[in-house]
Amino acid sequence: MTEWPSVHRLENGRYQLPFSILDLVPVTAGSHAKEALNRSLDLARHAEAWGFHRYWFAEHHNSAGIASSATAVVIGHIAAGTSSIRVGSGGIMLPNHAPLIIAEQFGTLESLFPGRVDLGLGRAPGTDQPTARALRRGLTSSGQDFPALVEELRSYLDGTSGGVQAYPGRGLAIPIWLLGSSGFSAELAGRLGLPFAFASHFSPEYLLPALELYRSSFQPSSVLEKPHAMVAINVFAADTDREAEKLATSQRMSFLRLIRGGGGPLEPPVESMDHLWQSEHERVVVEGQQRFSAIGSPATIRARLREMQELTQADEWIASGMIYDHAARLHSYELLAEVLKEGI
Repeated sequence: MTEWPSVHRLENGRYQLPFSILDLVPVTAGSHAKEALNRSLDLARHAEAWGFHRYWFAEHHNSAGIASSATAVVIGHIAAGTSSIRVGSGGIMLPNHAPLIIAEQFGTLESLFPGRVDLGLGRAPGTDQPTARALRRGLTSSGQDFPALVEELRSYLDGTSGGVQAYPGRGLAIPIWLLGSSGFSAELAGRLGLPFAFASHFSPEYLLPALELYRSSFQPSSVLEKPHAMVAINVFAADTDREAEKLATSQRMSFLRLIRGGGGPLEPPVESMDHLWQSEHERVVVEGQQRFSAIGSPATIRARLREMQELTQADEWIASGMIYDHAARLHSYELLAEVLKEGI
């Protein structure tokens, strides 16, 4: 059975948390995908040195500001440039793909980088409806067949699929996570005895009910003896609270464009968002999406993380932070690593 990291209580009463990074490979205004991918590799190398546990990528499509659409390819790029940090998907949107293809892709990654690959699965398209149609050559899948797709994928990896086998992939112990922003995958992960990750970095309103549903529906399996939940949050750390709040405006502007039906590269931060709101509704929606965030100086980050840990009792955390300036992005994660080393 896989050994899973866990939260520890230090002698000084602080928590020591397993923490990872979710990288959307942001393409900043005036740059290109190659630069974004190179920046991600640089951050992953630093993250490995700073002691982060996992480095994950999410599948998104038809977005000019995100360069992680070919998720398995990006994982291979980062794994080849690092040596020990776990790499994986947070996640692969399984209804976009034939399960056999994913089994082969991740079987190849696990063969190249043994013991380092995670396979997180989601049931949303990761894009708009026209793009989902282009990906799937139709929209026959509404996400309701996700449990069947998961079981088919697992059968290729454990070798019980019958006449069609995944080579490479068959017999490889690749940890499978279910990801979600609602109760559907929470209940399924619990019923299957799989680890569960909740996307509170963009959908915080259902976090606590989903964690309760996952834990209450959990059935021990060959993978896990007890529930194992990871919570995704936004982290923007800087030397001062004011500087961190400014860094967070780049991501807020991206959210704002999304709710207006647009997209584009990640823009430089601004001193204030006040002049950008067209209505109070926009402000409430965007700020609501960042409700489960840690934004501020190291002292503020520590207090916020402790508050969220006591609220959720998460087993692991994963941080996302769409920061425009690469040096500021590195500094944010370095400050986070220092906070985590000392405990929260």
